[in-house]
Parts: sequence; structure tokens; C-alpha cells
Amino acid sequence: MTRYLMSVIGPSDYTGFGTYATEEEMREAMAATRAFTDRIREDGALVFVGGLEAPATATVVDGLGDEPLFTDGPYAESKEGLNGLWVVDVPDLDAALKLASEASHVCRGRIEVRPFAAE
Repeated sequence: MTRYLMSVIGPSDYTGFGTYATEEEMREAMAATRAFTDRIREDGALVFVGGLEAPATATVVDGLGDEPLFTDGPYAESKEGLNGLWVVDVPDLDAALKLASEASHVCRGRIEVRPFAAE
């Protein structure tokens, strides 16, 4: 089995309904996303899942100098950002891509799939 990060990529500007246009759209997507997550948990593929607050809530830490430097906001200025993620443990890339296709549909966003480096 191989672990993959399935990153939800979407708008960095959050509205009153997260990244969704309306409350109804948000509720529908969240319900579908919960059902998908519950299913992959039951199937034994889910390692971790989590949604993230808006990129504006980020703090960048630079500890490369003598004293750490803390900067408010995301590391990169972008119209899109990481909005959530799943870590899955599946047999191969094809299985990860199949799950990512479903995830993209239920959460109504694009998904980036990356394998974890071999230990």
C-alpha cells in the first residue's frame, strides 16, 4: 500500500460560506464530502482528513536566521490555495486517482494527488 496526499485546491478568498457561493451549495457539498469520507474510512483507505481555515489565517515561520521571523498570511500570494486534504493508503496511483475523482465531484473542487516519499 502507498500513502497519497489528496489536496483540495480552491479559491483563497473565503465568503460567508467558505469557498461556496451560497449556504445551500455549502451544505450540499459538505454532506456529500462527509458521506465520501465515511465510506473511505469504512473501506480502510482513510489515514487522515481535514479542512483548513482561509489562507489569510496562516502564519509563515522563517527560522533560518538567528531569530525566527513570523509573518501573517499565506507564504505565496495566489488566487487559489490549499483548502483541505485527505491522506489515503491505497494499493497504487490508479486507486488514488479514482478516489480523487470522487473527492473532486463531492467537494466541488480540484484535487491534487501526490505520493508520500518512500521512507
